[in-house]
Amino acid sequence: MKTLTEDAIELLKNLIEIPSFSGEESATAALIKSWLENHQVQARQCQNNIWATNKFYDKSKPTILLNSHHDTVRPNQAYTRDPFTAAVEDGKLYGLGSNDAGGCLVSLLATFVHFYDRESLNYNLVMVASAEEESSGPNGLCSMLEIIPKIDVAIVGEPTQMHLAVAEKGLVVFDALVKGTASHAAHPNDDNAIYKCVEVLQWFKDFKFEKSSDTLGDVKMTVTQISAGEQHNAVPSQVSLVVDVRVNDAYSNQEIADLLQQQSPCDQIVPRSLRLNSSSIPMDHDIVKAGIAIGRETYGSPTLSDQAILSCPSVKLGPGLSLRSHTADEFIYVKEIEEGIDIYKQVLEQIL
Repeated sequence: MKTLTEDAIELLKNLIEIPSFSGEESATAALIKSWLENHQVQARQCQNNIWATNKFYDKSKPTILLNSHHDTVRPNQAYTRDPFTAAVEDGKLYGLGSNDAGGCLVSLLATFVHFYDRESLNYNLVMVASAEEESSGPNGLCSMLEIIPKIDVAIVGEPTQMHLAVAEKGLVVFDALVKGTASHAAHPNDDNAIYKCVEVLQWFKDFKFEKSSDTLGDVKMTVTQISAGEQHNAVPSQVSLVVDVRVNDAYSNQEIADLLQQQSPCDQIVPRSLRLNSSSIPMDHDIVKAGIAIGRETYGSPTLSDQAILSCPSVKLGPGLSLRSHTADEFIYVKEIEEGIDIYKQVLEQIL
């Protein structure tokens, strides 16, 4: 008979071989639900999200959310392997979504099953295998928050080498315009929007937000897209910019939007969404103390996850390495999954 850990690794191999791009996760959702039911867990489905509570759920107790996602990005053109073939070589399990975030997901599922039918826990457990994380879609974890029980604290499974990301930067994407006067290229024009954009780009490059964070450092602002003009002999009336702002926990997204709308030299700057806020957990929280007690380190994460839509304290914790995410020939070490399940269990044993 397979151990729970071996069964979780086999689940990951099966998940890799089923395409599950954001919004197209129905087949992996069915597999996860079946896997939980095979372990005598009463699993429920909402769209492509699979969720369950521990067997002896008690609404009078606080609740821990265990969450990771089963959608993936699309494979990039640099792959030398079939992204949908799960292969183990030299201890590495290759395949699209293996590292981000399949290893985390199956490790959390195994951990949830381990504690599922234990009585008299100090906390309830809610497991959510969520969809649409990679696209920040409307039918992912955000759609589940009014369906699942109220959450008091969350462990979000993303590759952190099983160290605790105790804070995570938020994200605001802005669409900005620099306006000028349209004209024929053959005539003088002192109001050329493209030339005016040079100073605007320099402003974004040089601007420093005042408030830094002990865990997340400075706010990071980057112009990532620029677009103007349709033909060689016509000066355009405006230049469009896209600005990516990674927000530390010293600011709310609304504060960032207000500041840029007041101070930026753009004629117009509008946030696409303010919902992906920074997140954190107090350093004296039981989960953080439990991780530190077994030798795990803490840090602030610059990358975005489903933590961004949670209002409760949360920590990002999972096997794998963030730098492997979205890369060609993605992989996770089998040993990382084995250790991940063990560390999840050790952390939760201390507080449950």
